[in-house]
Amino acid sequence: MKYFFLSFIVFTLTGCSEKKAEVHNSTTESTSAERQQLIEAPSSFFPEEKAKVLVVGTFHMNYPGLDAHKTTPEDQIDVLKEPKKSEIDELVAYIKKFNPTKIALEANPNWETMEKYRKYREGEFGEERDERFQLGMRIAMELDLDTLYAVNSYSLKRDMYVQDSVALEKLVGNIDWKREDRYWDYVQNWFDYEDKLPSRVNLLDYFKHMNSRESHNYGYGLYLLGNFKSENNQGADNLSIWWYNRNLRIFRNIQGITESPEDRILVIMGNGHAAILRQLFETSPEYEFVEFDSLD
Repeated sequence: MKYFFLSFIVFTLTGCSEKKAEVHNSTTESTSAERQQLIEAPSSFFPEEKAKVLVVGTFHMNYPGLDAHKTTPEDQIDVLKEPKKSEIDELVAYIKKFNPTKIALEANPNWETMEKYRKYREGEFGEERDERFQLGMRIAMELDLDTLYAVNSYSLKRDMYVQDSVALEKLVGNIDWKREDRYWDYVQNWFDYEDKLPSRVNLLDYFKHMNSRESHNYGYGLYLLGNFKSENNQGADNLSIWWYNRNLRIFRNIQGITESPEDRILVIMGNGHAAILRQLFETSPEYEFVEFDSLD
């Protein structure tokens, strides 16, 4: 009987302790949630209405060979021939779902975008493979937009070279352009795989893949390898005044054509640019970044 009585007391005390612990945990969780409600999110201080931006990162469909990485002839596709011609039709129809009010192209002022667009509407450039014609001008014409915007820019590095090439040489003249990096084999395997995809898969599926957050992040991350690791921060300085600066200027040009939160801006750029533009548009309080695969 004595042992039963003692067991009963222990059980009762244990049960009370567990109940107290449950109440305490519940109170703590409730208090924590209430405390969090007292803290305003940064977004609450800015207008909800934002200009929407769809960045379409693309490969250069006419293969001009101007980028550091070049696609071999056997992996190149012809967007003027089937089945890719029909796949371009599908891609255009998909992008049009965004219903852009403005279209920005990777073009410099001397490319004479509006003059080319005028001639395009009159029937010229039908055999051009360049994505600025295949996507940009075609979508603009089908949506009856009267203006296309050239938003490309040269970099600060180029300006510095023109103004004082000697000073620039002192800043970034000792970059190890052939610096070995243990990640190069991984990079090359990825490039080889990516180069073959356009000929193997549907172009719309490929564009969804190349415009994913993961593809953009890894694409930008490649600039942080190899010569970026040159001594005395020269690789870092070069990247900042060249590639990153160029894209900041492109972003600024897009800001310049933004007139209201009602704008819906389609940006067509080489996918290397798209990776940085994603970061800039996602963090800017002025814009809402629209994911490419969200248009379904």
